[in-house]
Amino acid sequence: MTSPAITRLILYTKRIDEMVRFYETHFGYTAHRIEGDRIIELKPCSGGVHLLLHPAGKAAREGQAVVKLVFDVPDVPAFCAQALKQGLVFGAIHKADGYQFANAKDPSRNSISVSSRAFVHRD
Repeated sequence: MTSPAITRLILYTKRIDEMVRFYETHFGYTAHRIEGDRIIELKPCSGGVHLLLHPAGKAAREGQAVVKLVFDVPDVPAFCAQALKQGLVFGAIHKADGYQFANAKDPSRNSISVSSRAFVHRD
């Protein structure tokens, strides 16, 4: 028996259209809608986890989960500079154990990060 892999992540949101634009604009996702389905599936252009946008209930508080979406980028400062031109402001660029990362929020206040950790060659 093979181990299952995480291929989809559900994000509950009250801002479906803003979330679609955000992930399409800044991370290259493409929205896929199925007639009669209230979930919008965002598919990445270069492989990776699909994001399922699910309408949040009236009582739901956005951005309260203890999850952060991390996007692998080889050059964090360059990515942040390009994102800024498109209106996405990241916080300070942090240096960690041989890599860099920066944090921001999506329109539903979910934590996101860009990180070069995946590109660090470790023995």
